[in-house]
Amino acid sequence: MPLMGHLRELRSRLTRAVLAILVGTIVAWIAYEPILDFLTEPYNDIRPLLAERGIETDIVITGIGGAFQFQLKISLVVGILVSSPLWLWQMWAFVLPAMHRNEKRWALLLTAAGAPLFVGGAALAYVVLPKAMDVLIGFVPDGFGSLVTGAEYFDFIIRMMLVFGVAAEIPLIVVILNRIGAVSAVQLANARPWTIIGIFVFAAIATPTTDPLTMLFLAAPMVVLYLVSEVIAKLTDRKRRRVAAAAGLADDEASPIDGPASLDE
Repeated sequence: MPLMGHLRELRSRLTRAVLAILVGTIVAWIAYEPILDFLTEPYNDIRPLLAERGIETDIVITGIGGAFQFQLKISLVVGILVSSPLWLWQMWAFVLPAMHRNEKRWALLLTAAGAPLFVGGAALAYVVLPKAMDVLIGFVPDGFGSLVTGAEYFDFIIRMMLVFGVAAEIPLIVVILNRIGAVSAVQLANARPWTIIGIFVFAAIATPTTDPLTMLFLAAPMVVLYLVSEVIAKLTDRKRRRVAAAAGLADDEASPIDGPASLDE
């Protein structure tokens, strides 16, 4: 395809992606009330507990146009999430024709694995949210109330979900590094103690609360996922050694780019 053909296709893909996001935003705008109820449910769950400790808290919206901006922001973010399968596919549809068959298979496989991991991490963050907010708002001194703006509350939820969602991608990153030969299963096993320490340090920094329970909610799944990726790397290395042995290659000898020794065949 000539250059102008690529540019026309890119314009077409971007237009479809933007339209998908626009439709998703409109749907989220129409369904604003149930979406808002879903987002504020963790906060409403802890309000009675805080009231028992003498802490009165409310979510407020400031400014004349604050309510409109708040609804627009929620609708846009939800619209991007809801339409993500469509606009992500438009991105892949533009890139995939330039890939080889094996590259396409791995790209689609990694995408199919990455999406559920991210969603699972974000769902775990939603479960942890009440505990996190209870700890943070619990620092309000006696005799003081707590007013949380809608924008601050929404930013807090999005940040928590993003942190947990990205953290859930650890096994995918490790598998990719092992697949390209950057790390081996033996190296992963040797680095396991330091990696686990690093995971807990990351969890302590990434979570906005100061309690160890929230940190544990993030660190424990990350450790489990890292151990799972270590097992996958071990299986991959074992298969690589079998292929090399069948081709009569030593462990430190490079395999041919093409032919029966290739892992892709």
